[in-house]
Amino acid sequence: MTQSAERPKLLKLKSLGAAGTVTGSKHLLECDGSRLLIDCGLFQGLKNLRELNWEPLPISPRDIDAVILTHAHLDHSGYLPRLVRDGFRGKIYATEATKDVADLILKDSGHLQEKDADFLNRHHLSKHSPALPLYGVRDAQRAIEQFSTVEFDKTIQLPNGASLRFRHAGHILGAAHAEVHWGGRCIVFSGDVGRYGDPLFADPVSASEKNPDYIMVESTYGNRVHPEGDPAEALAAVVERTIKRGGTLVIPAFAVGRAQELLYYLWTLKEAGRLDSVPIFLDSPMAIDATDLMSRHAGDHRLDRETCRKAFGIARYTGDVEASKAITASRFPKIVISASGMATGGRVLHHLKAFGPDPKNTVLLAGFQAIGTRGHSLQQGAKELKIHGMWVPINAEVAQIDMLSAHADSNELMRWLSGFNKPKRVFIVHGEPDASEALRVRINRELGWSAVVPRHEQEYVL
Repeated sequence: MTQSAERPKLLKLKSLGAAGTVTGSKHLLECDGSRLLIDCGLFQGLKNLRELNWEPLPISPRDIDAVILTHAHLDHSGYLPRLVRDGFRGKIYATEATKDVADLILKDSGHLQEKDADFLNRHHLSKHSPALPLYGVRDAQRAIEQFSTVEFDKTIQLPNGASLRFRHAGHILGAAHAEVHWGGRCIVFSGDVGRYGDPLFADPVSASEKNPDYIMVESTYGNRVHPEGDPAEALAAVVERTIKRGGTLVIPAFAVGRAQELLYYLWTLKEAGRLDSVPIFLDSPMAIDATDLMSRHAGDHRLDRETCRKAFGIARYTGDVEASKAITASRFPKIVISASGMATGGRVLHHLKAFGPDPKNTVLLAGFQAIGTRGHSLQQGAKELKIHGMWVPINAEVAQIDMLSAHADSNELMRWLSGFNKPKRVFIVHGEPDASEALRVRINRELGWSAVVPRHEQEYVL
Protein backbone atom coordinates (compact mmCIF):
# COMPACT_ATOMS: atom_id res chain seq x y z
CA MET A 1 0.00 0.00 0.00
CA THR A 2 0.94 3.65 -0.28
CA GLN A 3 3.83 4.64 1.97
CA SER A 4 3.69 8.12 3.45
CA ALA A 5 5.41 10.00 6.25
CA GLU A 6 2.07 11.61 6.96
CA ARG A 7 0.32 10.11 9.96
CA PRO A 8 -2.97 8.53 8.86
CA LYS A 9 -5.99 10.65 9.69
CA LEU A 10 -9.69 9.88 9.72
CA LEU A 11 -10.77 9.92 6.07
CA LYS A 12 -14.39 9.40 5.05
CA LEU A 13 -16.02 8.84 1.66
CA LYS A 14 -19.67 9.32 0.76
CA SER A 15 -21.38 9.30 -2.65
CA LEU A 16 -24.02 12.02 -3.01
CA GLY A 17 -24.82 10.95 -6.56
CA ALA A 18 -24.12 8.17 -9.11
CA ALA A 19 -24.54 5.54 -6.36
CA GLY A 20 -26.90 2.93 -7.75
CA THR A 21 -27.50 5.00 -10.88
CA VAL A 22 -25.58 6.22 -13.91
CA THR A 23 -26.03 9.94 -13.34
CA GLY A 24 -25.47 12.79 -10.89
CA SER A 25 -21.83 12.03 -9.97
CA LYS A 26 -20.86 13.63 -6.66
CA HIS A 27 -18.37 12.00 -4.28
CA LEU A 28 -17.46 13.63 -0.97
CA LEU A 29 -14.11 13.10 0.76
CA GLU A 30 -13.75 14.42 4.31
CA CYS A 31 -10.59 14.60 6.42
CA ASP A 32 -10.21 16.46 9.73
CA GLY A 33 -13.13 18.75 9.00
CA SER A 34 -11.99 19.60 5.45
CA ARG A 35 -13.97 18.43 2.44
CA LEU A 36 -13.34 17.72 -1.23
CA LEU A 37 -16.09 17.03 -3.75
CA ILE A 38 -15.05 14.90 -6.71
CA ASP A 39 -17.37 15.76 -9.60
CA CYS A 40 -20.60 17.71 -9.24
CA GLY A 41 -23.10 16.41 -11.76
CA LEU A 42 -26.77 16.78 -12.56
CA PHE A 43 -29.18 13.91 -12.17
CA GLN A 44 -30.77 13.11 -15.53
CA GLY A 45 -33.30 10.61 -16.86
CA LEU A 46 -36.14 9.40 -14.63
CA LYS A 47 -38.26 12.07 -12.97
CA ASN A 48 -37.52 10.82 -9.44
CA LEU A 49 -33.81 11.25 -10.21
CA ARG A 50 -34.22 14.70 -11.78
CA GLU A 51 -36.13 15.82 -8.69
CA LEU A 52 -32.99 15.16 -6.63
CA ASN A 53 -31.41 18.20 -8.31
CA TRP A 54 -33.83 20.35 -6.31
CA GLU A 55 -33.08 18.68 -2.98
CA PRO A 56 -30.49 20.41 -0.77
CA LEU A 57 -27.20 18.57 -0.43
CA PRO A 58 -26.61 16.89 2.94
CA ILE A 59 -23.73 19.32 3.42
CA SER A 60 -23.68 23.09 2.97
CA PRO A 61 -21.83 24.12 -0.20
CA ARG A 62 -20.02 26.70 1.97
CA ASP A 63 -18.41 23.83 3.89
CA ILE A 64 -16.82 22.28 0.77
CA ASP A 65 -13.22 23.42 0.36
CA ALA A 66 -12.72 22.49 -3.30
CA VAL A 67 -14.18 20.54 -6.20
CA ILE A 68 -12.17 18.20 -8.41
CA LEU A 69 -13.79 17.82 -11.84
CA THR A 70 -12.83 14.78 -13.93
CA HIS A 71 -14.58 15.99 -17.09
CA ALA A 72 -17.29 18.34 -18.32
CA HIS A 73 -20.26 16.15 -19.23
CA LEU A 74 -23.41 17.38 -17.45
CA ASP A 75 -23.77 14.26 -15.31
CA HIS A 76 -20.37 15.16 -13.82
CA SER A 77 -20.32 18.98 -13.99
CA GLY A 78 -23.90 20.17 -14.38
CA TYR A 79 -24.64 20.92 -10.70
CA LEU A 80 -21.65 23.27 -10.32
CA PRO A 81 -23.61 26.49 -11.03
CA ARG A 82 -26.15 25.57 -8.37
CA LEU A 83 -23.35 24.72 -5.93
CA VAL A 84 -21.88 28.18 -6.51
CA ARG A 85 -25.28 29.82 -6.33
CA ASP A 86 -25.85 28.15 -2.93
CA GLY A 87 -22.60 29.41 -1.44
CA PHE A 88 -19.61 27.37 -2.63
CA ARG A 89 -16.61 29.70 -2.79
CA GLY A 90 -13.68 27.32 -3.30
CA LYS A 91 -11.75 26.45 -6.43
CA ILE A 92 -12.83 23.95 -9.07
CA TYR A 93 -9.78 21.99 -10.24
CA ALA A 94 -9.88 20.67 -13.81
CA THR A 95 -7.73 20.31 -16.90
CA GLU A 96 -7.59 23.30 -19.24
CA ALA A 97 -9.65 21.56 -21.94
CA THR A 98 -12.25 20.52 -19.36
CA LYS A 99 -12.61 24.14 -18.29
CA ASP A 100 -13.17 25.21 -21.90
CA VAL A 101 -15.72 22.45 -22.51
CA ALA A 102 -17.47 23.22 -19.21
CA ASP A 103 -17.73 26.85 -20.26
CA LEU A 104 -19.83 25.71 -23.24
CA ILE A 105 -21.88 23.07 -21.47
CA LEU A 106 -22.71 24.93 -18.27
CA LYS A 107 -23.75 28.17 -19.98
CA ASP A 108 -25.91 26.19 -22.39
CA SER A 109 -27.45 24.32 -19.46
CA GLY A 110 -28.14 27.60 -17.64
CA HIS A 111 -29.75 29.04 -20.78
CA LEU A 112 -32.00 25.97 -21.14
CA GLN A 113 -32.98 26.12 -17.46
CA GLU A 114 -34.02 29.75 -17.88
CA LYS A 115 -35.81 29.01 -21.15
CA ASP A 116 -37.76 26.09 -19.65
CA ALA A 117 -38.83 28.14 -16.63
CA ASP A 118 -39.98 30.96 -18.91
CA PHE A 119 -42.00 28.53 -21.05
CA LEU A 120 -43.71 27.06 -17.97
CA ASN A 121 -44.56 30.51 -16.66
CA ARG A 122 -45.91 31.84 -19.96
CA HIS A 123 -48.15 28.81 -20.42
CA HIS A 124 -49.06 28.40 -16.73
CA LEU A 125 -47.85 24.79 -16.77
CA SER A 126 -46.09 24.71 -13.40
CA LYS A 127 -47.52 24.10 -9.95
CA HIS A 128 -45.01 26.69 -8.75
CA SER A 129 -45.70 30.40 -9.21
CA PRO A 130 -43.41 31.45 -10.61
CA ALA A 131 -41.43 28.45 -11.89
CA LEU A 132 -37.74 29.11 -11.30
CA PRO A 133 -34.69 27.71 -13.07
CA LEU A 134 -32.36 25.45 -11.11
CA TYR A 135 -29.74 28.02 -12.12
CA GLY A 136 -29.10 30.49 -14.90
CA VAL A 137 -26.39 31.63 -17.29
CA ARG A 138 -24.94 34.07 -14.74
CA ASP A 139 -24.59 31.25 -12.20
CA ALA A 140 -22.76 29.20 -14.83
CA GLN A 141 -20.42 32.11 -15.53
CA ARG A 142 -19.65 32.50 -11.83
CA ALA A 143 -18.83 28.80 -11.63
CA ILE A 144 -16.42 29.07 -14.57
CA GLU A 145 -14.70 31.98 -12.81
CA GLN A 146 -13.86 29.64 -9.92
CA PHE A 147 -12.01 27.13 -12.11
CA SER A 148 -8.30 26.54 -11.57
CA THR A 149 -6.63 24.57 -14.35
CA VAL A 150 -4.19 21.72 -13.75
CA GLU A 151 -1.83 20.14 -16.29
CA PHE A 152 -2.04 16.42 -16.94
CA ASP A 153 0.55 14.33 -15.05
CA LYS A 154 1.53 17.18 -12.74
CA THR A 155 1.02 16.87 -8.98
CA ILE A 156 -0.34 19.94 -7.23
CA GLN A 157 -0.98 20.66 -3.56
CA LEU A 158 -4.48 21.69 -2.56
CA PRO A 159 -5.06 24.23 0.25
CA ASN A 160 -6.43 21.62 2.66
CA GLY A 161 -3.32 19.42 2.56
CA ALA A 162 -4.43 17.01 -0.16
CA SER A 163 -2.53 16.54 -3.40
CA LEU A 164 -4.00 15.99 -6.86
CA ARG A 165 -2.73 14.50 -10.08
CA PHE A 166 -4.71 14.12 -13.32
CA ARG A 167 -4.08 11.30 -15.80
CA HIS A 168 -5.58 10.95 -19.29
CA ALA A 169 -8.89 9.08 -19.29
CA GLY A 170 -9.77 9.21 -23.01
CA HIS A 171 -13.59 9.49 -23.21
CA ILE A 172 -13.92 13.19 -24.23
CA LEU A 173 -11.72 16.25 -24.60
CA GLY A 174 -9.99 17.03 -21.30
CA ALA A 175 -11.27 13.98 -19.42
CA ALA A 176 -9.07 12.75 -16.59
CA HIS A 177 -8.72 10.20 -13.83
CA ALA A 178 -8.08 11.94 -10.50
CA GLU A 179 -5.44 10.63 -8.13
CA VAL A 180 -5.88 12.12 -4.66
CA HIS A 181 -3.41 11.75 -1.77
CA TRP A 182 -4.88 12.85 1.53
CA GLY A 183 -4.61 11.87 5.17
CA GLY A 184 -1.97 9.24 4.43
CA ARG A 185 -4.04 7.42 1.79
CA CYS A 186 -4.28 7.39 -1.98
CA ILE A 187 -7.66 7.24 -3.71
CA VAL A 188 -8.02 7.02 -7.49
CA PHE A 189 -11.27 8.27 -9.02
CA SER A 190 -11.79 6.95 -12.54
CA GLY A 191 -14.28 9.57 -13.72
CA ASP A 192 -15.50 8.06 -17.00
CA VAL A 193 -13.09 5.60 -18.58
CA GLY A 194 -12.65 5.92 -22.34
CA ARG A 195 -12.09 3.28 -25.00
CA TYR A 196 -8.84 1.57 -25.93
CA GLY A 197 -7.94 2.12 -29.57
CA ASP A 198 -10.29 5.09 -29.96
CA PRO A 199 -9.53 7.00 -33.19
CA LEU A 200 -9.77 10.41 -31.51
CA PHE A 201 -8.49 10.00 -27.97
CA ALA A 202 -5.49 8.27 -26.44
CA ASP A 203 -6.00 5.12 -24.40
CA PRO A 204 -7.01 5.60 -20.77
CA VAL A 205 -4.02 5.26 -18.46
CA SER A 206 -3.87 3.97 -14.93
CA ALA A 207 -2.77 6.51 -12.33
CA SER A 208 0.94 7.04 -11.68
CA GLU A 209 0.39 5.56 -8.23
CA LYS A 210 0.29 1.80 -8.85
CA ASN A 211 -0.53 1.01 -5.23
CA PRO A 212 -3.63 3.05 -4.41
CA ASP A 213 -5.39 2.30 -1.16
CA TYR A 214 -8.78 2.70 -2.82
CA ILE A 215 -10.21 2.97 -6.33
CA MET A 216 -13.59 4.38 -7.33
CA VAL A 217 -14.56 3.15 -10.80
CA GLU A 218 -17.50 3.85 -13.11
CA SER A 219 -19.62 0.95 -14.37
CA THR A 220 -21.77 2.33 -17.20
CA TYR A 221 -21.11 -0.80 -19.27
CA GLY A 222 -20.08 -3.02 -16.36
CA ASN A 223 -22.26 -5.87 -17.62
CA ARG A 224 -21.70 -5.51 -21.36
CA VAL A 225 -19.01 -5.91 -23.99
CA HIS A 226 -19.13 -3.66 -27.05
CA PRO A 227 -19.51 -5.58 -30.31
CA GLU A 228 -16.42 -5.99 -32.41
CA GLY A 229 -16.16 -4.60 -35.89
CA ASP A 230 -15.42 -1.41 -37.77
CA PRO A 231 -17.66 1.48 -36.59
CA ALA A 232 -17.22 3.18 -39.97
CA GLU A 233 -18.60 0.12 -41.77
CA ALA A 234 -21.54 -0.11 -39.38
CA LEU A 235 -22.25 3.58 -39.89
CA ALA A 236 -21.93 3.21 -43.66
CA ALA A 237 -24.51 0.41 -43.70
CA VAL A 238 -27.07 2.58 -41.89
CA VAL A 239 -26.37 5.59 -44.12
CA GLU A 240 -26.53 3.64 -47.36
CA ARG A 241 -29.82 1.85 -46.71
CA THR A 242 -31.45 5.08 -45.50
CA ILE A 243 -30.31 7.13 -48.49
CA LYS A 244 -31.25 4.31 -50.87
CA ARG A 245 -34.89 4.57 -49.82
CA GLY A 246 -34.78 8.38 -50.10
CA GLY A 247 -34.74 8.99 -46.37
CA THR A 248 -33.02 11.25 -43.86
CA LEU A 249 -30.71 9.90 -41.16
CA VAL A 250 -31.13 11.68 -37.82
CA ILE A 251 -28.41 11.04 -35.24
CA PRO A 252 -28.96 12.33 -31.69
CA ALA A 253 -25.40 12.97 -30.57
CA PHE A 254 -23.63 14.28 -27.51
CA ALA A 255 -22.30 17.66 -28.55
CA VAL A 256 -18.91 16.98 -26.97
CA GLY A 257 -17.13 13.87 -28.18
CA ARG A 258 -19.73 11.89 -30.08
CA ALA A 259 -20.52 14.57 -32.67
CA GLN A 260 -16.82 14.90 -33.49
CA GLU A 261 -16.33 11.14 -33.66
CA LEU A 262 -19.24 10.81 -36.08
CA LEU A 263 -17.82 13.53 -38.30
CA TYR A 264 -14.47 11.74 -38.31
CA TYR A 265 -16.00 8.43 -39.40
CA LEU A 266 -18.17 10.12 -42.02
CA TRP A 267 -15.05 11.84 -43.36
CA THR A 268 -13.24 8.50 -43.65
CA LEU A 269 -16.22 7.13 -45.58
CA LYS A 270 -16.31 10.18 -47.85
CA GLU A 271 -12.57 9.84 -48.47
CA ALA A 272 -13.22 6.23 -49.51
CA GLY A 273 -15.91 7.38 -51.96
CA ARG A 274 -18.76 5.83 -49.96
CA LEU A 275 -21.03 8.85 -49.35
CA ASP A 276 -21.09 10.52 -52.77
CA SER A 277 -22.76 13.92 -52.43
CA VAL A 278 -25.02 13.24 -49.43
CA PRO A 279 -25.23 16.50 -47.45
CA ILE A 280 -24.20 16.33 -43.80
CA PHE A 281 -25.45 18.85 -41.25
CA LEU A 282 -24.12 19.51 -37.77
CA ASP A 283 -27.12 21.21 -36.20
CA SER A 284 -26.02 22.07 -32.67
CA PRO A 285 -24.38 25.35 -31.67
CA MET A 286 -22.63 23.65 -28.78
CA ALA A 287 -21.34 20.82 -30.97
CA ILE A 288 -20.02 23.40 -33.42
CA ASP A 289 -18.15 25.19 -30.62
CA ALA A 290 -16.90 21.87 -29.21
CA THR A 291 -15.59 20.91 -32.64
CA ASP A 292 -13.63 24.17 -32.70
CA LEU A 293 -12.18 23.26 -29.29
CA MET A 294 -10.84 20.01 -30.73
CA SER A 295 -8.67 22.05 -33.07
CA ARG A 296 -7.58 24.42 -30.28
CA HIS A 297 -6.59 21.54 -27.97
CA ALA A 298 -4.78 19.43 -30.55
CA GLY A 299 -2.35 18.10 -27.93
CA ASP A 300 -5.18 16.41 -26.01
CA HIS A 301 -6.20 13.96 -28.76
CA ARG A 302 -4.78 11.90 -31.63
CA LEU A 303 -5.74 14.12 -34.58
CA ASP A 304 -3.38 16.73 -35.97
CA ARG A 305 -4.70 20.15 -36.98
CA GLU A 306 -4.87 19.32 -40.69
CA THR A 307 -6.90 16.17 -40.04
CA CYS A 308 -9.20 18.17 -37.77
CA ARG A 309 -9.68 20.72 -40.53
CA LYS A 310 -10.55 18.08 -43.12
CA ALA A 311 -12.62 15.73 -40.96
CA PHE A 312 -14.67 18.42 -39.24
CA GLY A 313 -15.05 20.39 -42.46
CA ILE A 314 -17.30 17.85 -44.19
CA ALA A 315 -20.45 19.10 -42.45
CA ARG A 316 -22.52 22.20 -43.00
CA TYR A 317 -22.71 23.97 -39.65
CA THR A 318 -26.09 25.44 -38.78
CA GLY A 319 -25.68 27.84 -35.93
CA ASP A 320 -28.90 29.85 -36.22
CA VAL A 321 -32.49 28.78 -35.71
CA GLU A 322 -33.66 29.62 -39.25
CA ALA A 323 -31.01 27.36 -40.80
CA SER A 324 -32.09 24.59 -38.44
CA LYS A 325 -35.73 25.04 -39.48
CA ALA A 326 -34.70 24.78 -43.12
CA ILE A 327 -33.17 21.35 -42.42
CA THR A 328 -36.40 20.22 -40.78
CA ALA A 329 -38.46 21.48 -43.71
CA SER A 330 -36.32 19.76 -46.34
CA ARG A 331 -37.36 16.24 -47.39
CA PHE A 332 -34.26 15.56 -49.50
CA PRO A 333 -31.99 12.70 -48.28
CA LYS A 334 -29.36 13.91 -45.82
CA ILE A 335 -27.55 13.18 -42.56
CA VAL A 336 -28.39 15.34 -39.56
CA ILE A 337 -26.26 15.22 -36.41
CA SER A 338 -27.88 17.13 -33.59
CA ALA A 339 -27.88 17.29 -29.78
CA SER A 340 -28.85 16.06 -27.32
CA GLY A 341 -27.41 12.55 -27.38
CA MET A 342 -30.27 10.94 -25.41
CA ALA A 343 -32.95 13.16 -27.03
CA THR A 344 -33.70 14.85 -23.72
CA GLY A 345 -33.81 18.31 -25.31
CA GLY A 346 -32.25 20.54 -27.94
CA ARG A 347 -32.77 20.84 -31.67
CA VAL A 348 -32.79 17.10 -32.27
CA LEU A 349 -36.34 17.03 -30.89
CA HIS A 350 -37.55 19.13 -33.84
CA HIS A 351 -35.88 16.69 -36.23
CA LEU A 352 -37.47 13.71 -34.46
CA LYS A 353 -40.88 15.37 -34.80
CA ALA A 354 -40.29 16.04 -38.49
CA PHE A 355 -38.63 12.79 -39.57
CA GLY A 356 -39.73 10.24 -36.96
CA PRO A 357 -43.18 9.52 -38.46
CA ASP A 358 -41.88 8.56 -41.95
CA PRO A 359 -40.63 4.95 -42.44
CA LYS A 360 -38.17 6.12 -45.12
CA ASN A 361 -36.09 7.79 -42.42
CA THR A 362 -33.79 6.41 -39.75
CA VAL A 363 -32.99 7.47 -36.20
CA LEU A 364 -29.54 6.23 -35.22
CA LEU A 365 -28.69 5.86 -31.53
CA ALA A 366 -24.94 6.20 -31.22
CA GLY A 367 -24.35 6.17 -27.47
CA PHE A 368 -25.56 5.19 -24.02
CA GLN A 369 -29.26 5.88 -23.41
CA ALA A 370 -30.14 6.32 -19.74
CA ILE A 371 -33.42 5.01 -18.36
CA GLY A 372 -36.10 7.67 -18.47
CA THR A 373 -34.84 9.40 -21.62
CA ARG A 374 -36.48 9.49 -25.04
CA GLY A 375 -33.39 7.77 -26.43
CA HIS A 376 -33.95 4.85 -24.07
CA SER A 377 -37.61 4.69 -25.09
CA LEU A 378 -36.56 4.45 -28.74
CA GLN A 379 -34.01 1.80 -27.81
CA GLN A 380 -36.79 -0.22 -26.18
CA GLY A 381 -38.96 -0.04 -29.31
CA ALA A 382 -41.30 2.86 -28.50
CA LYS A 383 -43.70 3.64 -31.35
CA GLU A 384 -44.38 7.18 -30.16
CA LEU A 385 -42.57 9.86 -28.17
CA LYS A 386 -43.90 12.78 -26.21
CA ILE A 387 -42.18 15.87 -27.61
CA HIS A 388 -43.13 19.44 -26.75
CA GLY A 389 -46.36 18.23 -25.16
CA MET A 390 -47.44 16.19 -28.19
CA TRP A 391 -47.29 12.46 -28.90
CA VAL A 392 -45.29 11.91 -32.08
CA PRO A 393 -45.54 8.55 -33.93
CA ILE A 394 -42.22 6.88 -34.64
CA ASN A 395 -42.39 4.87 -37.85
CA ALA A 396 -38.79 5.55 -38.88
CA GLU A 397 -36.24 2.78 -38.56
CA VAL A 398 -34.43 2.94 -35.21
CA ALA A 399 -30.86 1.68 -35.45
CA GLN A 400 -28.07 1.51 -32.91
CA ILE A 401 -24.28 1.29 -33.07
CA ASP A 402 -22.96 0.30 -29.63
CA MET A 403 -19.36 0.21 -30.78
CA LEU A 404 -19.35 4.02 -31.04
CA SER A 405 -19.65 4.36 -27.26
CA ALA A 406 -17.14 6.62 -25.54
CA HIS A 407 -17.35 4.50 -22.36
CA ALA A 408 -15.14 1.51 -21.69
CA ASP A 409 -17.02 -1.77 -21.71
CA SER A 410 -16.69 -4.46 -19.05
CA ASN A 411 -13.50 -5.94 -20.51
CA GLU A 412 -11.92 -2.51 -20.89
CA LEU A 413 -12.82 -1.54 -17.32
CA MET A 414 -11.11 -4.72 -16.14
CA ARG A 415 -8.08 -3.88 -18.30
CA TRP A 416 -7.87 -0.43 -16.71
CA LEU A 417 -8.19 -1.82 -13.19
CA SER A 418 -5.52 -4.42 -13.92
CA GLY A 419 -3.00 -1.59 -14.28
CA PHE A 420 -3.02 -1.23 -10.48
CA ASN A 421 -1.84 -3.48 -7.70
CA LYS A 422 -4.44 -4.79 -5.27
CA PRO A 423 -6.16 -1.96 -3.35
CA LYS A 424 -7.93 -2.32 -0.02
CA ARG A 425 -11.28 -1.85 -1.72
CA VAL A 426 -12.89 -0.82 -5.01
CA PHE A 427 -16.02 1.35 -4.96
CA ILE A 428 -18.26 0.83 -8.00
CA VAL A 429 -20.43 3.78 -9.04
CA HIS A 430 -21.99 5.44 -12.10
CA GLY A 431 -23.93 2.45 -13.37
CA GLU A 432 -27.39 0.95 -13.30
CA PRO A 433 -27.66 -1.64 -10.49
CA ASP A 434 -27.26 -4.70 -12.73
CA ALA A 435 -24.20 -3.23 -14.47
CA SER A 436 -22.50 -2.27 -11.20
CA GLU A 437 -23.21 -5.64 -9.61
CA ALA A 438 -21.89 -7.53 -12.65
CA LEU A 439 -18.64 -5.57 -12.49
CA ARG A 440 -18.35 -6.19 -8.75
CA VAL A 441 -18.61 -9.93 -9.34
CA ARG A 442 -15.96 -9.83 -12.09
CA ILE A 443 -13.54 -7.84 -9.94
CA ASN A 444 -13.92 -10.27 -7.07
CA ARG A 445 -13.73 -13.40 -9.23
CA GLU A 446 -10.99 -12.40 -11.68
CA LEU A 447 -8.80 -10.10 -9.59
CA GLY A 448 -9.56 -11.35 -6.11
CA TRP A 449 -10.17 -7.79 -4.89
CA SER A 450 -12.73 -6.56 -2.41
CA ALA A 451 -15.34 -4.47 -4.24
CA VAL A 452 -18.58 -2.84 -3.14
CA VAL A 453 -21.46 -0.95 -4.77
CA PRO A 454 -22.23 1.99 -2.45
CA ARG A 455 -25.74 3.10 -1.66
CA HIS A 456 -26.72 6.76 -1.98
CA GLU A 457 -25.13 8.73 0.89
CA GLN A 458 -23.64 5.58 2.45
CA GLU A 459 -20.52 6.61 4.37
CA TYR A 460 -17.24 4.68 4.45
CA VAL A 461 -14.29 5.24 6.76
CA LEU A 462 -11.13 4.70 4.71
